[in-house]
Amino acid sequence: MAIDIPRIPLGDGIEGGLDFLTSHYSIVTRGISRVTQSGITVLNDGLMWLPEWALMAIIALICWRVANLRLGIGAVLGLALIWNLGLWDPMIETLTLVVIATVVAVVIAMPVGVLAAISDRFYSVIMPVLDFMQTMPAFVYLIPAIPFFGIGSVSAIFATVIFSMPPAIRFTTLGIRQVPKDLIEAADAFGATRSQKLIKIQFPLSLPTIMAGINQTIMLALSMVVIAAMIGADGLGSEVWRAIQRLRPGDGFEAGIAVVILAMLLDRITQALRKPKKKTS
Repeated sequence: MAIDIPRIPLGDGIEGGLDFLTSHYSIVTRGISRVTQSGITVLNDGLMWLPEWALMAIIALICWRVANLRLGIGAVLGLALIWNLGLWDPMIETLTLVVIATVVAVVIAMPVGVLAAISDRFYSVIMPVLDFMQTMPAFVYLIPAIPFFGIGSVSAIFATVIFSMPPAIRFTTLGIRQVPKDLIEAADAFGATRSQKLIKIQFPLSLPTIMAGINQTIMLALSMVVIAAMIGADGLGSEVWRAIQRLRPGDGFEAGIAVVILAMLLDRITQALRKPKKKTS
């Protein structure tokens, strides 16, 4: 005889919680939405105001200074291809969303990672939460974004921040915890406070590891911004989504190539920032 086990109303509870938050904290979400939309508009309009050749020159100069001349030439060729394909404006919109989402994610992740590094109790709590966040399918993050912020770029920023934040927290914690203990003991012997040890010893030594986490955050943000076209986010993702709806594979591949070029540029720049530049005599 089969045992009839009552179904746990998990989904109903989640929906009820979302309804409660959206109805009681709508003032907060509207304020966050206005501020975020203003930031998106200002950055996007500023990048759009620059002529294409000027922005290409600036990005190429950044690539040359932080990495090498080869990356600078590659940046010019890649961006020129995006311009030629007529995808310059969507690329700017995607870059805007990635930059804002990454900045917000890093600002939240850094103090959380530092706290997890110095507190074993908090570390044991936050690690399962990060496991949950990283294993949750990316599309699921789009669901709560809509009732909070509606359709559009602000919801895309919200979902992208949640999705891309875990690597920055993990790598910050890892970098600080990997600082040699003898250096910490030496600092203690000289009477350094916890904040002095963190600012002058732990943080500088863990910077390459932290930058690796920021690199991963940028890559995840870029992938999520493309997926967020399903909830009305502008940019290259909307070009891919439009190509799927209209069964135009050529247009979809062109937008996909533009995403790859942008991802490679962001990846190479952040990787170069991890390594100290060699001084030429």
